[in-house]
Amino acid sequence: MNEPVRVGVVGLGTVGSGVVRLLVGSADHITRHAGRSIVVEKAVVRDLGKPRNLPLAEDRISADIRTISRDESITVAALLVGGLEPARSMAIDLLEHGKDVVTANKALIAEHGPELFDLARRLGRSIAFEAAAAGGIPIVAAIGQCLAANQIESIRGILNGTSNFILSKMEEEGADYAAVLRAAQEAGYAEADPAMDVDGTDAAHKLAILSHLAFGVWVPWADIPRTGIEQIDQGLMAYAAKLGYRIRLVATAARVDGRLAMRVSPALVKVGTPLAETRGAYNAVSIVGDAVGRLFFHGLGAGQMPTASAVVADIIDTVVGRAAITFQATGILDAESPAARIAGVEMPQRHFLRIPVLDRPGVMAEISGILGRHGVSIASLIQHESGTGGPVPLVIMTHHCPPSAVEKALAEIGRSAVVRGGCDCLPVLDDWRPAEPRQEA
Repeated sequence: MNEPVRVGVVGLGTVGSGVVRLLVGSADHITRHAGRSIVVEKAVVRDLGKPRNLPLAEDRISADIRTISRDESITVAALLVGGLEPARSMAIDLLEHGKDVVTANKALIAEHGPELFDLARRLGRSIAFEAAAAGGIPIVAAIGQCLAANQIESIRGILNGTSNFILSKMEEEGADYAAVLRAAQEAGYAEADPAMDVDGTDAAHKLAILSHLAFGVWVPWADIPRTGIEQIDQGLMAYAAKLGYRIRLVATAARVDGRLAMRVSPALVKVGTPLAETRGAYNAVSIVGDAVGRLFFHGLGAGQMPTASAVVADIIDTVVGRAAITFQATGILDAESPAARIAGVEMPQRHFLRIPVLDRPGVMAEISGILGRHGVSIASLIQHESGTGGPVPLVIMTHHCPPSAVEKALAEIGRSAVVRGGCDCLPVLDDWRPAEPRQEA
């Protein structure tokens, strides 16, 4: 048991480099936690010619996954490449050749999790993926282990640091979306192609993973309704602020009448609540359990060292045997419902509407009449004079109602002769209050 544990690292990009630096630079500290030293035996990269300033000898770096998968001295592999292929094929190769796998690839787990988990269990191996859900926040361990006594009622979170950075900067600086996106790219917070971050795809990947753990069902991430932040402008932010809210991209999953409702979209969150105060590239997750009540987690959801921290923690868990134990129960699916069907499941909630209308008599009566016919009642409204006779924004806050009712009403409103332009609709998240845990008599 005093023999060092030999680890293979697949991918020496931002995260992989951070993992190597942490394993080497904090070796004594990590050894105390693992009970044995952990050694980076080999690494695999795509481009051998790329310069790297790492504490790893060049003769330990190759471009062939087989140098790790076929090396019987290596027992743990950190799979730190992105995308679906060759990541999936690499994961299968590593598992089939006796390696326990640690990964930060959320797209891989969200797309192929059930297949890979089943293969790992059949082979007596484990897959650890803390870094795939919320970077440095230990949310996978919290749901899979610490909250195992609870039935999870809901998950609500800011799961993408890039979109949160953009929205925060728009709010703080009064700049438009395009300008802040460029600044985020220049600062390294956004990729050259930021589509997966800003259109909700990345958050949907992570929500699918967390829901797998929390609810015991598998929801294909592409089935999760999602709306991105590209259409958020200063006008929407200003009206939200006037009503006491901020706009954040929020991922939500909740039990509704025994079924699961899920969504990723920009939403209004009350100023002063934890999600509203989550700024910059930070992530935040709120979980409600039936026994513990509401818990809140906050931290950096991306970046080299926060993500490397989660990967190395998973490596340590794998070395000491915790991962092998917890993986057997992590994300076990309900045999009767291997893929949850979430279509048609709705969470009644309030909605924020911005409708561009002509400034003339009878407009308000027409709009309120259409909303009323679809069962949507108005809680408050804001309308300013145009001064020119042109279109003005009619801003409405609704009472609680199903999203489908609002969608049908807006479709009819969009055909009205008094409307000039597209309508905006954002869900409004209820005020955050500490949930009361279950009480026994």
